[in-house]
Formats: sequence, C-alpha cells, structure tokens
Amino acid sequence: MTTLKSKLQEDLTEAIRARDELRSSTLRLTLSAITKEEVAGKEARELSDDEVRKVIAKEAKKRREAAEAFAQGGRAEQADREKAEGEILDAYLPKQLTDDELNGIVAQAVEEARGAGAEGPRAMGAVMKIVNPKVAGRAEGGRVAAAVRKLLAG
Repeated sequence: MTTLKSKLQEDLTEAIRARDELRSSTLRLTLSAITKEEVAGKEARELSDDEVRKVIAKEAKKRREAAEAFAQGGRAEQADREKAEGEILDAYLPKQLTDDELNGIVAQAVEEARGAGAEGPRAMGAVMKIVNPKVAGRAEGGRVAAAVRKLLAG
C-alpha cells in the first residue's frame, strides 16, 4: 500500500475514534474514489502516491465546484460543508502556487518557447508543454492556461 493511501486510512481511523463526522465522511469518500480508480480498467492495480494525489486533487476540485454551485443556489450551509471538505483534502496535497509564483514560471516558459521560435497565441501548446511538468499538482490547469494566455496576449 502506498504511504499516502495508508496515511489517509490512519487518519480515517483517528477521525472515527474522535467522532469527527465531517472528516471521516470526507476521507471515506476519498478512499472510495481511490479504490474505484484502482479497479478501473482491465485489471486491478495499486496506485502510486502521485496517482493517489491526482485522485485527491480531483476530489478537492469537485468540492470547490460544488461549494460554488451551492452558494449560487442560495444554500450557504451546504456550500460551507463542501468548502470544509475541500480544506480537509487540501491538507493532503502539495502547497498551491501563488499567482506571483505561477506567473514567474509561465514567464520563464514563454521566454523558452520564444527562444525555440514559438510566437503569439499559437505558442500556447509549446508553453503549456514546458509549464505543466513544473507546476504539476501545484496549480489547476485552468489557472495555468489563463496565465499563459494573458502573457502571450500581452
């Protein structure tokens, strides 16, 4: 078993013992999503820590999107719960990049791409290929794409 998955299971046990309903239900759902990912496909396999992080990131993103939807729908109590679940999951993910850090990485990648001959908005793909490995797991794809578009346009 991967170390991150075993950490999640240990934390789940602690949350159950502490009767922390929010934390235990969040960790249960996340472990369920991890198990579902492990048995998806033609044969069952154990996920690596990086793959487990991707599942956790996907679950955290679902919580953020649900919180926004509930807030827009006027269901503040449910939105608060979704936000709280997202914060619990964020603790298991690498620290997210600030806008300044992300812009710095993107600016560097734009310069690299220009050095390779890519110019203007058409350079988006080349820049994304350079940026994605550097920010993997530390920034959402939409945020990265927006930063790249902004720098290429400006």
